Amino acid sequence: MTWLVTGGAGYIGAHVVRALRGTGLGCVVVDDLSTGHREFVPDDVPFVQCSVVETGRLAATMAEHEVVGVVHLAGFKYAGVSVSRPLHTYEQNVTGTAHLLAAMAQAQVAAMVFSSSAAVYGTPDVDLVTENTPPAPESPYGQSKLVGEWLVAAQARATGLVHTSLRYFNVVGSGSPALYDSSPHNLFPLVMDAVAAGRAPAVFGTDYPTPDGTCVRDYLHVADLAATHAAAATALAAGRTLAPVYNLGSGDGTSVRQIMAAVARVTGHELAPVDAPRRPGDPARIVASGALAAADLGWATTRTLDDMVASAWAAHTQVSAGR
Repeated sequence: MTWLVTGGAGYIGAHVVRALRGTGLGCVVVDDLSTGHREFVPDDVPFVQCSVVETGRLAATMAEHEVVGVVHLAGFKYAGVSVSRPLHTYEQNVTGTAHLLAAMAQAQVAAMVFSSSAAVYGTPDVDLVTENTPPAPESPYGQSKLVGEWLVAAQARATGLVHTSLRYFNVVGSGSPALYDSSPHNLFPLVMDAVAAGRAPAVFGTDYPTPDGTCVRDYLHVADLAATHAAAATALAAGRTLAPVYNLGSGDGTSVRQIMAAVARVTGHELAPVDAPRRPGDPARIVASGALAAADLGWATTRTLDDMVASAWAAHTQVSAGR
C-alpha cells in the first residue's frame, strides 16, 4: 500500500516519509527541490522531481506506483514573504493543490491528508484556538491554505474523496541529525545560524500585546507532527471517517524571547538578541488545542522545549560540520 508524499524531500516531508514507513506504508516522493534536499529521501524510496502543477506527471507517477493516497505537503510556506509575493504563493498553494487533485482523480486515488496551517486563524481573539474558531487569515499564505482546504472539501463532495486537513504552526527540532530545517525565514534555523557564527540573533517585533512583547507561538516537535500525519493516513487507508480539520497544538504558548533563553541554556552560548521591526503577516499570538486530534489520531506532544532545541542544534551542528 503506497502513499505519495508531495514535498517529501523537505524538512517536514522527510520526517513524514520516515513515519509512514515506520507504520508499514510504502512511499513515493514528489518534490521539485526548490527548497527540498534530494539527500533527505531514503535511497530505497522512489523519487520523482516535478512540480505539483504538472498534472500529467503526477497522475502517471500515481498509476506507476499504485498509489492509494496522498500526503500533500508541497507548497510555499513563508507567511511573511507571501505578503510581497502573493501571486507566487497562490500559484504554489492553490493552483498546485487543484492540479494535484485533478491528477488524483485521473489516477483514481481517493484519499488525502492535507498539510494546512494555523495561519488560517490569523490573530484569534481567544486564548486557545479550537477547530470551531472562525478562520481569519492575515497573510496570503494563510489565505492560500484555507482555500486549499476548501478545494479538498469541494472535491470530496464531488468525487467521494476521503480526507482530513492538519492545521499546525511552528514546527521545530529534528528526528534525526541528518534532517534539518534549512528555511531562511524560520526562527530556529535563524537563531542556530547566528549562534554558530557568533552573531546576535534578531527578534522581529518587540511591541506585540504579549507578556514580553514578542510573538507567542505553539512550538511542536517535527517527529510528533510526522507521526500524526502517518496516523491520519493509516486511519483513512483503514476506512475510518476523520474530521475534516484537526488542530495540532500543545495548548501552551512560547514567546520568541523564551526560545532565545532556551537556546542559550541548551547550547551553552550566551545570546544578546537585537530588536528588529515586526515582519508583515506575523500574528501576535496563536496557541491551539490538540484535544480532538489526540482523541482521533493519538496526537501527543512528547518532547519538551529543551528537547526541541537540543535536537535542532544537533542537526545544525552535523550539517555545519559537513559543509
